[in-house]
Amino acid sequence: MDITVKTPWHLWVVGIVSLLWNSIGAYDYFMTQTNNAEYLKDFTEVQLNHFAAYPAWVQGAWALGVWGALLGSILLLARSRFAVPVFAISLLGLALSTLYNFILADVKLTEIAGPEALYFTIFIWVVAIALWLYARAQRANGVLR
Repeated sequence: MDITVKTPWHLWVVGIVSLLWNSIGAYDYFMTQTNNAEYLKDFTEVQLNHFAAYPAWVQGAWALGVWGALLGSILLLARSRFAVPVFAISLLGLALSTLYNFILADVKLTEIAGPEALYFTIFIWVVAIALWLYARAQRANGVLR
């Protein structure tokens, strides 16, 4: 017997808001990686040098974080159970890029962008973990198939 679980209203709210939020991260990544002059015009030289000095593994981690989060939001809206592991992969990307930016980099992100960089990263972590936990709960409730 196939029992279909109705899509709860909050899935649409969380899915759309997360899609918009994660689109901002993907846009930032794309504009930074393509060296869009208009987008980067307000960055300081020190900030631009910091991003330009990213090793390949950090570039990859950043890509995993932002594109994984965006795909996770799309999968959440599609009610796919694969949203859970994709959000987890995005957390791995976030973990690696956070490790580099705040611990391994020669010049730490807080040194070039102030304490706000740390606060914003903490906020990103809270949202990313919340999305992963939400997707897990919806999978457990049978909403994600």
